[in-house]
Amino acid sequence: MNKLYIALLIFVALPGSLLSQDTNKSPLEDLPDYITQITYFGERADWSHDGERILFIEKTFGDVFEVEITTGIIQPMTHHFFHEGFVRALYLANGDILLSGAREFDSKNPWKSRDARNAELWVLKKDLKSPPVPLGVHCKEGPAVSRTKMNIAWALGTTIYKGEIDYDGEKPKLKNWKPLFTAGDLPTPAKGWDLETQNFNPKNENELFFYAFGGQFGFQAEVLGYDMEEKEFTNYSNSKDTYDEAEGIFPDGLSMLIESNRHRANYKGMKEFLTLDIYKLKLDESGDVERITYFNDNPEYKASNPVVSDDGRYMAFQYAHAADAAGKGRGILILDFKAWEKKKGKR
Repeated sequence: MNKLYIALLIFVALPGSLLSQDTNKSPLEDLPDYITQITYFGERADWSHDGERILFIEKTFGDVFEVEITTGIIQPMTHHFFHEGFVRALYLANGDILLSGAREFDSKNPWKSRDARNAELWVLKKDLKSPPVPLGVHCKEGPAVSRTKMNIAWALGTTIYKGEIDYDGEKPKLKNWKPLFTAGDLPTPAKGWDLETQNFNPKNENELFFYAFGGQFGFQAEVLGYDMEEKEFTNYSNSKDTYDEAEGIFPDGLSMLIESNRHRANYKGMKEFLTLDIYKLKLDESGDVERITYFNDNPEYKASNPVVSDDGRYMAFQYAHAADAAGKGRGILILDFKAWEKKKGKR
């Protein structure tokens, strides 16, 4: 992966060394030298298992693309069949792609296609020789995908489910799927809140990470884990009155990236989740966090949807305007954690 970092520096010339304190600037105008912009459109990145490619959505309800990091070559993954657009694309453990998208799209009512009543899960074979195969289940927002096994988890309504993707001949299908818990099972304060799955613990596949969001004003979110053997919940963020959304997990299972508004939890008297940046959360129940990005130093921008490479060296994430819809991205960037560690205290 050291060669990867060198190639990234060759591929994109990086301006500046540290994020600017000038809030009139776009954060892209003065990126620190440990962050590289790899695409100028796209959202919801996911790392290939070898760390050489990034999968991403063109836009919400758009096509899926893959970028080769060392060359910057972008290739379409969903141009070989007609479809109504996708909202998620994630690598499965065998290299195939799990998609989420609806069978129909109405430009006059686009968000209907993102609704759990319409968004379905599909498997796209990595050879790209055929259309994706539907798994026969609907999904609310993003599914969770194991990086080592063919296990997935997803939310539907107030319930989180888990299942296994199996290949009956050449055709993938979902088997052994079952409900794990409902929103009503959650501990206070998250009891009854909305749910979205995020990750399996890479060091303990029996633990599923997810986040719950709600509260009096609908802006609060907590990062939780569920032990599928012990049937117990753990609240890892424990941050009252802030928005902490679970994102990519580190391969050692000790920390997780989150989107959070802790730096602007009550910005201009407003309690909301548009003022996001990326933090690193310790998974030891301490609730300790460390801020990673400073895009929201200019309140018109935000950084979000971070994922960690399988070796833990890099983070892929997106930037957007603060007022953009949740999940919308305007380009994919990569952060080198090794370089960040050396310079994080010099900001």
